[in-house]
Amino acid sequence: MEPNSSYIDSLSGGDEAFKQKLINVITKEFPEEKEAYYNSYNSGNYVLTAENVHKLKHKISILGLKKSYEIAGDYENNLKEGKILLKEEFENILQIMTDYIKTL
Repeated sequence: MEPNSSYIDSLSGGDEAFKQKLINVITKEFPEEKEAYYNSYNSGNYVLTAENVHKLKHKISILGLKKSYEIAGDYENNLKEGKILLKEEFENILQIMTDYIKTL
């Protein structure tokens, strides 16, 4: 599934100024949260990494990526157990989101 702005559109209810505020929050916070994810993962702190994944799940949901949201949830649970199953899939989602956000 490809990212989309359907949820943002429905939240904004046609209010373009509000829609732009939502987009601004996403475009500001996503790169910071993504960087925090990689920093915590690279330091081997899987508990903190799981927290970062949890924060990123909200952005995944906002961009209409339902299947990706499920993968992120499973990855978050794996990290809490000290496992990195689904890491590659999750990081692919991050790249898809990065590419999409550049178009907003």
